[in-house]
Amino acid sequence: MKQRTAAMLTALALAGISVCGCGSMYGDAPAQSGTQGENRPGETSGETEEAHEKEAGEQGKSDRELADEVAALIDAIYVQERTDDTDAQCEAAKEAWDALTDAQKALVEGEEAGMDYFGLDTGDASKDDPGNADGIGERELLVVSFGTSYNDSRVADIRGIEDALQAAYPDWSVRRAFTSQIIINHIQARDGEKIDNMEQAMDRAVANGVKMLVIQPTHLMHGAEYDEMMKTVERYRDQFEKVAVAEPLLGEVGTDASVINEDKESVARDVTAEALKEAGYKSLEEAQEDGTAFVFIGHGTAHVAKVSYSQMQSQMEALGYKNVFIGTVEGEPEGTDTVSVIEAIKAAGYTKAVLRPLMVVAGDHANNDMAGDDDDSWKSMLTASGVFEQIDSQIAGLGSIEAVQKLYAAHTKAAMDAL
Repeated sequence: MKQRTAAMLTALALAGISVCGCGSMYGDAPAQSGTQGENRPGETSGETEEAHEKEAGEQGKSDRELADEVAALIDAIYVQERTDDTDAQCEAAKEAWDALTDAQKALVEGEEAGMDYFGLDTGDASKDDPGNADGIGERELLVVSFGTSYNDSRVADIRGIEDALQAAYPDWSVRRAFTSQIIINHIQARDGEKIDNMEQAMDRAVANGVKMLVIQPTHLMHGAEYDEMMKTVERYRDQFEKVAVAEPLLGEVGTDASVINEDKESVARDVTAEALKEAGYKSLEEAQEDGTAFVFIGHGTAHVAKVSYSQMQSQMEALGYKNVFIGTVEGEPEGTDTVSVIEAIKAAGYTKAVLRPLMVVAGDHANNDMAGDDDDSWKSMLTASGVFEQIDSQIAGLGSIEAVQKLYAAHTKAAMDAL
């Protein structure tokens, strides 16, 4: 008990470090929940909380104080920079959380912290492989992803791509790196799984004597995360004999909304085919006759690469996919926000909608911003519009689609050939 208290006090002191907030660009932040613990028969929730606080107060701290301490510990690891204190902070946060009662856990709320940080069930983390083993050899294929704290999605989407690449190139050692330290910390604190960030992965490659390094980003486009990855690559480039970086999923960005390419066409065909199959339609024409529109929703970004979403809409139109629309969580670029897409579907006369992520990983954005129950989710806003008689959500990332995995493998092959 003394060790636990000491760990909490140490981490609380470390929590004084400036905490970086995170939007869709830098994190996979779980939605917060206000669910309370069960009341005793005849008690109201207020009476229950008061009783718990009185009992805890006799021991020195109220339920609220204990919950606030845990919230501070979570906020301290909700940062985009790893430090020498990160491992201890992650351990202390989990230990303090585990020491709370269910009623106390329901009170955890901070700048970024919430009950769901540790309490949300996202699947079995033991099914994942962090991909950070040594013994790499001279040829490494480093698969770089933004990351997700949703365990099932990480296995299906990210691990799915990694395994497909390992099968395609058995003579190369496939390793993993995430670019979001916020997500790395979340997984480490909650599940005890340690995943390398870019610097750790590159240091590991150097220490293992890697001579030829191929990097395959799983990012959708040449956006902000890709740019940050490349900055790290350039710092390490001279420590390897040869380095090649493969294209992200949608390939080159292009100058305007009319520019499309084979990669965008492949992704457009693949995601549409999967959506049709899951929705039970044999063709887009059949869905169209049934009054159904498909909305593929990406993250959105203020980065210049945001034109990629407009290009995907152009690609859908070039393929004759009249009942397919591209939207984004962030509403950037212009015309991809919820209101604009609803108006476009309404004008086209469709009364049913199928929502599916245009994201490599079906993580927090897909589960909450797209298909969640909050008023500002895509599903809720489509419902509130009164336009639709039926709205369905398909929670599946692009990374779980076999054809998409093969497209990544083709990009990897091009990079290997460049060596």
